[in-house]
Amino acid sequence: MSEFSVRFVTEEDLAFCLSIDNELPEPLLREKLKKNELLILLRGNEPVGYLRLEYLWHKVPYIGLIYVLREHRGHGGGRKMLGFLESYLKLKGHNFLLSSSQVDEPESQHWHRSSGFHECGIISALNEGGVGEVFFRKDFKI
Repeated sequence: MSEFSVRFVTEEDLAFCLSIDNELPEPLLREKLKKNELLILLRGNEPVGYLRLEYLWHKVPYIGLIYVLREHRGHGGGRKMLGFLESYLKLKGHNFLLSSSQVDEPESQHWHRSSGFHECGIISALNEGGVGEVFFRKDFKI
């Protein structure tokens, strides 16, 4: 298999993004595309992953969604997107990134911790069914 590459989403990638991200309608995804807030993970020329960047309070970078197709997980694609995002955010003057995971998602929590994030808080009963959300912070080395 070929190596992963990461770039910002283009118009040609929107169908793939929409197939993964059912939280935002297409007009909002198009706005995020224009602002370089969507990343795509490629293996060769095939899209296999996606990351949506959000900004809390319009200034704090937060991973709203990161997803790698199941058959491509465990090979460093998520970390490749994270590295690309970290470099981009550093250039924009940011020195940390937030993310989160539901409390009942141990694999996601493990990925965060093994990718350099540390737990920084929890909101109980935030999600459907009363499931809490664990928040993570990754400080950038400058």
